[in-house]
Amino acid sequence: MEKLIGNKNAGLLRLVEERSLTKKLEEGKKQWPEAQAPYLHKDCISNILVRLPLDSLQRSRFVCKPWYNIIKNPKFIDAHLHRSESVLIFLSPIPRDSLYPYSKASIPREKPNTVSVELKLLHPNPIPIFGHPLINSPMYSVQFLDFKNDKSEIGEYNLKCSGKIRATCNGLILLDNMVKKGGLAVMNPVTRKLIALPLGTLSHPRRESYGFILNDVTGEYKVVHLFRDELGFDSCEILSLWTQAWREVNGPPFRLLRWFGYAPVSAIGGLHWIPQVERSDYIVSMEVEKEKFHQIPLPKPSRTHDRILEMGGLLSFVIHEDVNHIDIWILKGLCGEVWTKNHSITVGSVIDMVPLFSLRIKGDIIFKREEDGSLYAYSFRDQEMRKVDMVNGCILRSYMPHVNTLVSWMEASQDMSDD
Repeated sequence: MEKLIGNKNAGLLRLVEERSLTKKLEEGKKQWPEAQAPYLHKDCISNILVRLPLDSLQRSRFVCKPWYNIIKNPKFIDAHLHRSESVLIFLSPIPRDSLYPYSKASIPREKPNTVSVELKLLHPNPIPIFGHPLINSPMYSVQFLDFKNDKSEIGEYNLKCSGKIRATCNGLILLDNMVKKGGLAVMNPVTRKLIALPLGTLSHPRRESYGFILNDVTGEYKVVHLFRDELGFDSCEILSLWTQAWREVNGPPFRLLRWFGYAPVSAIGGLHWIPQVERSDYIVSMEVEKEKFHQIPLPKPSRTHDRILEMGGLLSFVIHEDVNHIDIWILKGLCGEVWTKNHSITVGSVIDMVPLFSLRIKGDIIFKREEDGSLYAYSFRDQEMRKVDMVNGCILRSYMPHVNTLVSWMEASQDMSDD
């Protein structure tokens, strides 16, 4: 009798334990219906995913719906942006024979999953391609140069286009829309999201400059078009990617900007131009919030191989003091701040080294020698200038600092409901 009661009690205990376990599993499935690890908190998953290489992160979106929602979240995208290192985005000419299936065997074939920017722009309203100016336009492969351990590696977007890249901002690129004369488009080459912009004022390419900047206060991306009109005055128009419309604003004073050859630098809440090639003793700056232009004195006149850069969110002025001496000055803000000398490079520098950009995470400055096009990286940590091993056959012609991200130009609420 006692044995029978003991067996019943043991059976009841097992039943209670099984029901308790089943209840926990059901609660876990409600929170993570498709996840393989139901008790792993989403913050833990987010912290793992944000550390993945970008190509792995892209594939991880399709593992399950919870992961997709994490990766699509604007907070995750912003966290990933702040962990992403700088690269150089550039255009590499595509031999025309490689675009055709029966071209010579010695010419590398185009990858089958390569996307054409122009075809994406034409997709909603296709037009006959034969006889269109695009058919005879040069074609470029959009690639990027990654810098790791004093070596460079070429990365592929499997993307091609016919136009120039005009500006970049947080992983977005502003490029020519060759489907429409004078047109522009904004694209994220990683996600391949693309939008055509309305036509602005048409101007001569040598008398205009484009900037691309984020308003940190509103989260709004703006395209700034600075150009010289027929009367010789410098005019400006701005397009918000939220409103998709150009607005005219007051440009800089007459002939304050004497040359449009230098691309503007985005830093400390504004866009900044060096106004001429030689002996500039000031820069021209536009506040993104107030949309007003200012003249900011430089600590010393700039010369041919000197540049302004964004470094750690601040604006820097990299100037050659003499043949083997480079000084770096820093400006922390636009409101009453002054330039302060931050660092001096006294080893390994040469007079024809042009500073290109600063690595966001590592902090190194990348230089390019005009003599032979070779690249060098200056390490602040080691205070050493090192030559970068270049990929064979890599010739940099049209390039800009860039960062590979999942960033979108849309408002967060719109972007979350887009898919």
